[in-house]
Amino acid sequence: MYIAHTVAELRAHLAAFKRPAFVPTMGNLHDGHLALIRQAKPLGDVTVASIFVNRLQFLPHEDFDTYPRTWDSDCEKLRAAGCDVLFAPDEKALYPEPQTCKVHPDPALADILEGHFRPGFFIGVCTVVMKLFQCVQPRVAVFGKKDYQQLMMIRHMVRQFAMPIEIIGSETFRADDGLALSSRNGYLSKTERAEAVQLSKALKVMAEAVQAGERDLAAIEARAMQTLTERGWQPDYLVLRRRADLQAPVPGDSLVALAAARLGGTRLIDNLEIEALAS
Repeated sequence: MYIAHTVAELRAHLAAFKRPAFVPTMGNLHDGHLALIRQAKPLGDVTVASIFVNRLQFLPHEDFDTYPRTWDSDCEKLRAAGCDVLFAPDEKALYPEPQTCKVHPDPALADILEGHFRPGFFIGVCTVVMKLFQCVQPRVAVFGKKDYQQLMMIRHMVRQFAMPIEIIGSETFRADDGLALSSRNGYLSKTERAEAVQLSKALKVMAEAVQAGERDLAAIEARAMQTLTERGWQPDYLVLRRRADLQAPVPGDSLVALAAARLGGTRLIDNLEIEALAS
């Protein structure tokens, strides 16, 4: 596996390839990340991953400084998964001057849900992804569906800027008990880890209510919020939205249930796609 630490090194190495397949990450890799690498591998003539903890998407009170950085383990896992190239710039290499030019995504999608509770988050995400795309020049990029709103945001950005990149959404990789894998799961205590599965269970209960024919979506959401709150969680949202744009659904829409909630000091997110509402 070739490791590039600068944009110039990366571009020089990739000059021999025509169809890079790209998986951007912030490191602290788990089986979900490696599944993205394996999915990307047959889609291009070279498989590229990046590791970069992007300061621009962290709010001042969030965990940028303490975000887990596991370089040796990450490199070992990427090699085992068949990654060909790792782009691992430091901040000076990726942001050699203050990044005053930023991507400001559509507020209709960027300022709801995650964007509401983490103002500016998607500006940071879109800006770094745009810059990584310019560095790697991929023809395919693979993102996990666990970050559902982020995946939609990247697709929207690529479409709006007519970028020649196919965006692939990979199914959420889960532990045996149903918990969505996340780098932040490592913050959970043993007791919290056992409780954490309740987030995916709450989404399943919401989906089952819809599939059973209940159409009072606000009531379904309220019950889910109450259930987690009573178990000691601090939920930000548990909502049912249409998949197309994460707005309020109408009959005939395909749905997605989305959740974000804090358990102890750890904020977890998850989602579950649901079949269309009956007319």
